[in-house]
Amino acid sequence: MPTRILVVEDDPDIADLVARYLDKAGFVTERAANGRDALKAIAARPPDLLVLDLMLPQVDGLEVCRQARANAATAAIPIIMLTARAEESERIVGLELGADDYLAKPFSPNELVARVRALLRRIHRVAPAAKTLAYGPIALDTERHVVSAHGRDVTLTAKEFLLLEYLLLHPGRVLSRDLLLTDVWGYRYTGGTRTVDVHVRRLREKLPILADGLVTVKQFGYKLVDPTT
Repeated sequence: MPTRILVVEDDPDIADLVARYLDKAGFVTERAANGRDALKAIAARPPDLLVLDLMLPQVDGLEVCRQARANAATAAIPIIMLTARAEESERIVGLELGADDYLAKPFSPNELVARVRALLRRIHRVAPAAKTLAYGPIALDTERHVVSAHGRDVTLTAKEFLLLEYLLLHPGRVLSRDLLLTDVWGYRYTGGTRTVDVHVRRLREKLPILADGLVTVKQFGYKLVDPTT
């Protein structure tokens, strides 16, 4: 089945441009022009990926993102956020609410397609030989894309899952923020390394053992230490 992408954008010219490039790339696009319609569409038939404008009528993009992440049925949908606001504070708010990626307007449609492909490629890539990766009470099922802690499921976004998987595959290794951006996000990310910090903070909040186990290496990156030490 072709990948379905919901484009939520109130500017018809931008919506047409995004949909045209995504359709040309082989995706199937659907559209919503406001946040209320987007929430209805997501609930009725969750898309495979969401391209979401921040400034929307009726319900803004941040609230759409928040509600999608709060629902177990839609919490793992990959979300790429679009906005005319280029300030870091706006970007961080979107990432804090669960956006996987961020593009500031004006943007290249080809870059958007590349980011969509990179995000989907990492979600659907061939899983490693081990079906389950473990860290203390954390278990990550690479085949089912399920994470649990102490036997209870924990809901992660697409990027949180991929970041945790990468950390579990490289225990004890100091990983720079640039390396994480390249290997987890799939390209030389232009949004700044705060993106990694936001995702790490969310992992620590959802999986408290990582508060001590995922160590910050000052001015460089992160290291996952042995949970028994």
